Amino acid sequence: MIWAAPLLAAVLLVSGLALAYVIGAAAVIAFVATDNTRYLAILPQQIFSKIDVFALMAMPLFILAGEIMNRGGVTRALIDLSMAFVGRLRGGLGHVNIMTSVFFAGISGSAVADAAALSNTLVPAMRERGYPLDYASAVTAASSIIGPIIPPSIILIFYGALMGTSVTALFLAGILPGLLLAVALFAVNAFYAWKDNHPKLEKGETPPLGPTFLRSAPAMLLPLIIVGGIVLGWTTPTEAAAVAVFAAMAVAALYEGLTPAALFESLRRTATLSGSIFMLITAVAALGHLGALERLPEAISTLVSDLGLGPLEYLLVLNVIFLLAGMVLDVPVALALLVPLLAPVALAQGADPVHLGIVLCFNLCIGLISPPLGGCLLVVSAVVRINYWRLARAILPFVAVEMIVLGILVAYPEVSLALPRYFGFTGGGP
Repeated sequence: MIWAAPLLAAVLLVSGLALAYVIGAAAVIAFVATDNTRYLAILPQQIFSKIDVFALMAMPLFILAGEIMNRGGVTRALIDLSMAFVGRLRGGLGHVNIMTSVFFAGISGSAVADAAALSNTLVPAMRERGYPLDYASAVTAASSIIGPIIPPSIILIFYGALMGTSVTALFLAGILPGLLLAVALFAVNAFYAWKDNHPKLEKGETPPLGPTFLRSAPAMLLPLIIVGGIVLGWTTPTEAAAVAVFAAMAVAALYEGLTPAALFESLRRTATLSGSIFMLITAVAALGHLGALERLPEAISTLVSDLGLGPLEYLLVLNVIFLLAGMVLDVPVALALLVPLLAPVALAQGADPVHLGIVLCFNLCIGLISPPLGGCLLVVSAVVRINYWRLARAILPFVAVEMIVLGILVAYPEVSLALPRYFGFTGGGP
């Protein structure tokens, strides 16, 4: 009768039902099919234990801070700052696109938000300067995944809550990989700028550095407030998220003024996104409880031992699984479904929980720009009105380079672990 669970899940998924309900319904059917009905009585306690995590309180607050900043004129200020720094280089607007994503990452932490914002602003500007639509759209989508790697990152908070790993250590661990990714994308853009003779901005077309830097300073202070407060021990990630909300409101008021309508829309979006994530955690907690009862992690560990997979080989297998999952599932969904099941085996083999978190989250982010259902590809395609598969072909060189960066992170854990170890965060504990 166990076949009824995946069959029901497939039917409900095709019907368009929300994924959280699909997973929850399939989990309950699986309890019945495996003769574990008696354990359903303690399911509410198991579910509550998964969402009663202090680190998860930071997630809706960071989402709210990002929503407020997105509606408060910050994007324009960050674009101007990027143009002042790199706009006069060959392929300048491509560099501006990437650098703005780096700045945006320290504010939003969301790849989709980055892709949507820059698709509305920079892609039209690049088109006016003579960039092909395919290339302008591809570089926007490719650079958007810097957002979830550089702190603050919603998915790193999610991973930390799932695995009981220090969010502070994960935030620190994401800085160098995010900057390494940006450097790799700068290199790709420079190559295409030389190959295709992309234009550069002239002196009069770039804003003056001094005044632009001063205008952008309030926006740039926000990442320093968040990361600095956490690293120096002044705030926990949750407290830093609360401070970020008030700082975001102050910065938005300074730039364009935060209207009541914009604040209400920010709150509404935050409630919607946070609620959907917590619903997903609830559903996956039911499935995870059944997996523990059926001893699935132990079965996977035994299978890995029987296959003779060492730590590196198993990590490579994990990368393949997570890359495929990222192509068809939202990042929080893939994390919630796969991390509790597959990550403990890697940890038992000696993997560092912080390094593992960065690698898996980076992997899933690549899925956001990979067909068939890459979330950032869908957003950019819809905003700039380019054919989805045309965009998917154009982004392949960027995906290849990001896979090389992923390989570096897998082969050299110190890239991720250098900063956490420097600041004394070892072992990945809370």
